[in-house]
Amino acid sequence: MDISSASVLRAPAEHVYAGDLERLRSSDQGPKPPGWRLSPRAVRAFILGDDKLGVGRKFYGDDALIDRCIVTLMSSRALLLVGEPGTAKSMLSELLAAAISGASIGTIQGTAGTTEDQIKYSWNYALLLAEGPSPRALVRGPMYDAMQRGVLCRFEEITRVQPEIQDSLISLLSDKVLHVPELDGDDATVFAAPGFNVLATANIRDRGVHEMSSALKRRFNFETVRPISDRRLETQLVKSQTDALLRHSQVEVDFSDDVLELLVTAFQDLRHGVTTEGLVVEKPTAVMSSAEAVAVGYAASLDAHYFGDGTVGGQHIARQLIGTVLKDNADDGKKLRHYFDVVVKQRAQRQPEWKRVLEARRELER
Repeated sequence: MDISSASVLRAPAEHVYAGDLERLRSSDQGPKPPGWRLSPRAVRAFILGDDKLGVGRKFYGDDALIDRCIVTLMSSRALLLVGEPGTAKSMLSELLAAAISGASIGTIQGTAGTTEDQIKYSWNYALLLAEGPSPRALVRGPMYDAMQRGVLCRFEEITRVQPEIQDSLISLLSDKVLHVPELDGDDATVFAAPGFNVLATANIRDRGVHEMSSALKRRFNFETVRPISDRRLETQLVKSQTDALLRHSQVEVDFSDDVLELLVTAFQDLRHGVTTEGLVVEKPTAVMSSAEAVAVGYAASLDAHYFGDGTVGGQHIARQLIGTVLKDNADDGKKLRHYFDVVVKQRAQRQPEWKRVLEARRELER
């Protein structure tokens, strides 16, 4: 199936941005590391944009971070992206895998129940009973497949995995070889092909779940993906991502710049605990990331389209914002009510859209 034209909820980055990748590939004259589809310069251009080639920016944040990530993935060390939830760590890992390996779906999703065979390999037990251990009975896991093909293997939420399972990566990252003791001869050993590496992510809030061993940490370079502090960049990100989601859903709404600014301002107020006017507010425990802001903008647009007149207003933003803040901790309701009573009420006296936000406060009492 051609995923780029199929009706799917979410296509992988290599299909969504197939045009950008092809333009970069056709004009790429730079040296490529073994196993890479694009040169490091072209990988950087894919993620940060290239106006001359018509390639749009996909990551908003620290540009120098991208350079360091690319350099790490060229080395013998694996890369671990750490940061607060919603800082686009997974998106960045997907973009890097799409540009470097041409495939981003070879992913291990770390959970408390992740096992070693889900990472490396398992068996088709019907064939195993009928034939005994054989290459035909072997079910290749994401790590086995990535080593054999010479591509990046993504490992999401690595610190949610039990420590003894995490440590199964140590020999793979050190020796770049995977052993299958049940098989004989050449089939018993998989040597990593050029281009193989591991690109993992971990949330700062999850570090206390299962701390990585010092031996495993030494196999990784750690890079912190920080929340966007630049209001202009965050506004561009929220607008571009929300527009993309609406195009995919074939929904057209009037989402004015004033309402977009309101959305980003509210998130930055609550994220930093201080408003643009200098008022101090209590930060909720809920994640107030750029990714959550995109989700609120998208949900508010659907609300306006299906239940309103197609014009996104402050009341639509407020309803979705309340649901975002109140999903983690009951005490966040008090903090949000204070924000409405002090900050929103003051702004509502001067700006019509903030007045519509204030009118939605009654939903906090339900």
